[in-house]
Amino acid sequence: MYYIVETSKSFDQASADLDAAVKRHQFGVLHVHDLGGTLRSKGIAFDEQCKVFEVCNPAQAAKVLTTDMRLNMALPCRISVFTEKGKTRIGLITPVKMLSALSQDPALVQVAKEVEEQTIQMVNEAK
Repeated sequence: MYYIVETSKSFDQASADLDAAVKRHQFGVLHVHDLGGTLRSKGIAFDEQCKVFEVCNPAQAAKVLTTDMRLNMALPCRISVFTEKGKTRIGLITPVKMLSALSQDPALVQVAKEVEEQTIQMVNEAK
């Protein structure tokens, strides 16, 4: 259900490279959540870094929403860059597994496969 790779890059470099890879694949970065920074700003001791990139391909999102509007709650896709025990990792929850848990529509499974292939390529390029 998870696709996670480890990289020798710094957290900041992996984040920048992911941003560039997302844009190369004609996806948009809708927002980046700095979860580590948010926790620390609330006075919580949190040593790890974690940025969650909300990414979206409008054409693919429209296919999903036109088929089943309830799936808006599963959009956009999220790709994370995070540190764990001194290692930088990049990962996502695979769209096929996630969407398959929410819908059995064959058209949606095909969209999820296409999006999964692209998002995994983005992660691998950022690695």
